[in-house]
Amino acid sequence: MQNPIGTEQTAGARQPIGVFDSGYGGLTVLKELVAHLPQYDYIYLGDNARAPYGNRSFETVYQYTLQAVEWLFDQGCPLVILACNTASAKALRTIQQNDLPRIAPDHRVLGVIRPTTEVVGNFTKTGKVGVLATRGTVLSGSYPIEIEKFYPEIAVFQQAAPLWVPLIENNEHDKAGADYFVKEYMDQLKQQSQEIDTVLLACTHYPLLKDKIARHLPAGSVLISQGEIVANSLVDYLKRHPEMETRLSRGGDLRFYTTDSPEDFDNHASIFYGRDLHSEHVNFQIFP
Repeated sequence: MQNPIGTEQTAGARQPIGVFDSGYGGLTVLKELVAHLPQYDYIYLGDNARAPYGNRSFETVYQYTLQAVEWLFDQGCPLVILACNTASAKALRTIQQNDLPRIAPDHRVLGVIRPTTEVVGNFTKTGKVGVLATRGTVLSGSYPIEIEKFYPEIAVFQQAAPLWVPLIENNEHDKAGADYFVKEYMDQLKQQSQEIDTVLLACTHYPLLKDKIARHLPAGSVLISQGEIVANSLVDYLKRHPEMETRLSRGGDLRFYTTDSPEDFDNHASIFYGRDLHSEHVNFQIFP
């Protein structure tokens, strides 16, 4: 298959970087990865048929994520990025500790939470950080736990925004109706502390609401998106792990897959990725 974006390589030579998300949001991360590391091949997989993950149980998110990771391994990816906060919060640690040694000890799976929490302290002056995320990510407690490891002096205030992802995926995020729900969740976050000066968008969908969210922040506050942070972290990771970097194929090839309708995926994906793209369908066994 010749993808309109990128160049074709022989299947045996390709060892792409795999990027997984429950739907479209991970495309905002992929966009930054490609901008910073354009020489590598990439495969993006969106589990749109089972999205959203935010309200699903830990066990279900783990099972879905593991299935996606194993599929990306089968496509030749030695390195997989979980560009989904919910999957990173609910599945990454188990996959790294329990599954990788068994199924692919020489492969690696990385998430988006640790790179963000490593640097968040560089942005705040008050030591008060707000985290906007899905309900699943908030309930996992992953951000307060990880931030405390690097910056024990920082106070973290979390706010779930469960209606933002449906608004974005239904292309309603840039319309006036979205303003109400942005204000509602931002008011709830600010009620937790008036000293919050740094707000982290801990869902890869949320950058599409960045302008609306910024209107509700005090002057001088910082709003952080994850894409560039994750991309810079991957640049550093590959420098520190040449044994992985040398395995990755370089052809600038991008391939996109979805567990749902490719037509629907393509129509929505350009909103996140910033350009037209063409996807293929993956026929996962859809278990409950």
